[in-house]
Amino acid sequence: MSDQVVKREATPQDEAALRPPVDVIEDVGGITLYADMPGVPKDKLDVRVEGDTLTLEGVVDLTLPEGMEPLHAEVNLPRYRRTFTLSKELDSDKIAAEFRHGVLKLRIPKAEHLQPRKISVAVV
Repeated sequence: MSDQVVKREATPQDEAALRPPVDVIEDVGGITLYADMPGVPKDKLDVRVEGDTLTLEGVVDLTLPEGMEPLHAEVNLPRYRRTFTLSKELDSDKIAAEFRHGVLKLRIPKAEHLQPRKISVAVV
Protein backbone atom coordinates (compact mmCIF):
# COMPACT_ATOMS: atom_id res chain seq x y z
CA MET A 1 0.00 0.00 0.00
CA SER A 2 1.30 3.45 -0.89
CA ASP A 3 1.56 6.35 1.54
CA GLN A 4 1.52 8.93 -1.23
CA VAL A 5 -0.75 11.91 -0.90
CA VAL A 6 -2.14 13.37 -4.08
CA LYS A 7 -1.79 17.14 -4.01
CA ARG A 8 -3.94 19.37 -6.14
CA GLU A 9 -3.90 23.03 -7.05
CA ALA A 10 -5.65 25.34 -4.59
CA THR A 11 -8.98 26.55 -5.93
CA PRO A 12 -11.11 29.54 -4.91
CA GLN A 13 -13.38 27.07 -3.07
CA ASP A 14 -10.46 26.17 -0.79
CA GLU A 15 -9.99 29.74 0.46
CA ALA A 16 -11.54 30.80 3.74
CA ALA A 17 -14.71 32.79 3.19
CA LEU A 18 -17.35 34.71 5.09
CA ARG A 19 -20.86 33.25 5.09
CA PRO A 20 -23.12 36.12 4.07
CA PRO A 21 -26.34 36.39 6.04
CA VAL A 22 -29.26 35.27 3.86
CA ASP A 23 -32.99 35.76 4.35
CA VAL A 24 -35.15 33.14 2.63
CA ILE A 25 -38.80 34.02 2.05
CA GLU A 26 -41.23 31.46 0.66
CA ASP A 27 -44.57 32.21 -0.94
CA VAL A 28 -46.98 30.19 -3.09
CA GLY A 29 -44.98 30.92 -6.26
CA GLY A 30 -41.47 30.08 -5.03
CA ILE A 31 -38.73 31.49 -2.82
CA THR A 32 -36.82 34.75 -2.67
CA LEU A 33 -33.31 34.94 -1.19
CA TYR A 34 -31.69 38.15 0.02
CA ALA A 35 -27.93 37.83 0.61
CA ASP A 36 -25.99 40.68 2.22
CA MET A 37 -22.61 40.99 0.48
CA PRO A 38 -21.31 44.50 1.21
CA GLY A 39 -18.11 45.53 -0.52
CA VAL A 40 -18.62 43.17 -3.47
CA PRO A 41 -18.80 44.88 -6.88
CA LYS A 42 -21.10 43.31 -9.50
CA ASP A 43 -18.15 42.20 -11.65
CA LYS A 44 -16.76 40.14 -8.73
CA LEU A 45 -20.06 38.40 -7.97
CA ASP A 46 -20.59 34.80 -9.06
CA VAL A 47 -23.99 33.08 -8.86
CA ARG A 48 -24.25 29.60 -10.31
CA VAL A 49 -26.29 26.40 -10.20
CA GLU A 50 -24.66 23.01 -10.65
CA GLY A 51 -27.09 20.12 -10.40
CA ASP A 52 -29.18 20.91 -7.33
CA THR A 53 -26.55 23.17 -5.70
CA LEU A 54 -26.84 26.95 -5.73
CA THR A 55 -23.56 28.76 -5.01
CA LEU A 56 -23.19 32.45 -4.18
CA GLU A 57 -19.65 33.86 -4.21
CA GLY A 58 -18.27 37.35 -4.16
CA VAL A 59 -14.86 38.95 -3.74
CA VAL A 60 -14.73 41.99 -1.48
CA ASP A 61 -13.13 45.06 -3.03
CA LEU A 62 -12.31 47.52 -0.28
CA THR A 63 -9.74 49.71 -1.97
CA LEU A 64 -8.70 52.72 0.06
CA PRO A 65 -7.59 56.03 -1.42
CA GLU A 66 -3.83 56.35 -1.77
CA GLY A 67 -2.10 57.30 1.47
CA MET A 68 -4.94 56.06 3.69
CA GLU A 69 -4.67 53.12 6.05
CA PRO A 70 -7.51 51.54 8.03
CA LEU A 71 -7.42 51.84 11.82
CA HIS A 72 -9.98 49.07 12.23
CA ALA A 73 -11.47 46.60 9.75
CA GLU A 74 -14.66 44.62 10.34
CA VAL A 75 -14.07 42.47 7.26
CA ASN A 76 -11.04 40.23 7.70
CA LEU A 77 -11.67 37.76 4.87
CA PRO A 78 -11.71 38.91 1.25
CA ARG A 79 -14.58 36.76 -0.03
CA TYR A 80 -18.11 35.59 0.65
CA ARG A 81 -19.36 32.09 -0.14
CA ARG A 82 -22.62 30.31 0.57
CA THR A 83 -24.12 27.17 -0.93
CA PHE A 84 -27.68 25.86 -0.85
CA THR A 85 -29.23 22.59 -1.94
CA LEU A 86 -32.28 23.36 -4.07
CA SER A 87 -35.48 21.40 -3.68
CA LYS A 88 -36.78 19.51 -6.71
CA GLU A 89 -39.91 21.68 -6.34
CA LEU A 90 -37.94 24.72 -7.57
CA ASP A 91 -37.24 25.57 -11.21
CA SER A 92 -33.53 26.46 -11.27
CA ASP A 93 -33.72 27.27 -14.99
CA LYS A 94 -35.85 30.33 -14.21
CA ILE A 95 -33.79 31.98 -11.47
CA ALA A 96 -33.83 35.78 -11.67
CA ALA A 97 -31.07 37.77 -9.94
CA GLU A 98 -30.69 41.44 -8.98
CA PHE A 99 -27.78 43.10 -7.18
CA ARG A 100 -28.13 46.51 -5.60
CA HIS A 101 -26.23 48.29 -2.83
CA GLY A 102 -24.49 45.09 -1.70
CA VAL A 103 -27.67 43.01 -1.50
CA LEU A 104 -28.17 40.09 -3.88
CA LYS A 105 -31.82 39.19 -4.53
CA LEU A 106 -32.63 35.85 -6.13
CA ARG A 107 -36.12 34.79 -7.13
CA ILE A 108 -36.51 31.05 -7.66
CA PRO A 109 -39.99 30.04 -8.82
CA LYS A 110 -41.61 26.71 -8.06
CA ALA A 111 -41.79 24.27 -10.96
CA GLU A 112 -44.69 25.00 -13.29
CA HIS A 113 -46.56 21.81 -12.39
CA LEU A 114 -46.45 22.78 -8.69
CA GLN A 115 -47.80 26.31 -9.19
CA PRO A 116 -51.33 26.87 -7.95
CA ARG A 117 -53.75 27.14 -10.83
CA LYS A 118 -57.42 27.87 -11.20
CA ILE A 119 -59.60 25.27 -12.84
CA SER A 120 -62.57 26.56 -14.73
CA VAL A 121 -65.81 24.69 -14.31
CA ALA A 122 -68.16 24.45 -17.27
CA VAL A 123 -71.92 24.65 -16.74
CA VAL A 124 -73.68 21.81 -18.54
